[in-house]
Amino acid sequence: MSQEVFMKMAVDLALENVLNHRGGPFGAIIVRNGRIISIGRNQVSSKNDPTAHAEMDAIRAACQYLNTYQLTGCELYTSSEPCPMCLGAVYWARLKGVYYAASRKDAAKIGFEDDYIYHQFTLPVEQRIIPMSQILTKNTYEPYYAWVNQPNKQQY
Repeated sequence: MSQEVFMKMAVDLALENVLNHRGGPFGAIIVRNGRIISIGRNQVSSKNDPTAHAEMDAIRAACQYLNTYQLTGCELYTSSEPCPMCLGAVYWARLKGVYYAASRKDAAKIGFEDDYIYHQFTLPVEQRIIPMSQILTKNTYEPYYAWVNQPNKQQY
């Protein structure tokens, strides 16, 4: 199948999602070697879960199907440019490529905050709208030391 076919499928998932009142207008497909590995739909409102984005759903399903946490060699087709959370997951999963239909600016035009959040990341921590402060405790670095000294850890 062609890239256009995969993209049309992702957009069709997004439309179906809206028409069936499952969540926002977002759909995603993960493909490996020309074969669909997983699909995802936005389910934020139906699951009351702000992380239930289509891309996250597709990544979770692909990882479960392939029994791995890295999706090297896989591509993501999504109906809209990934939000910062989903983009982070794309990098953690080590996807080979991302293809999207609508842009984050398009999403902003219909009320989604992706572009706003992208902008927040460009600001120094102290200028972001949600306050963030570091609090150091006596045991702050103990988990890190335990990790570094763990002989059989699996790097990721």
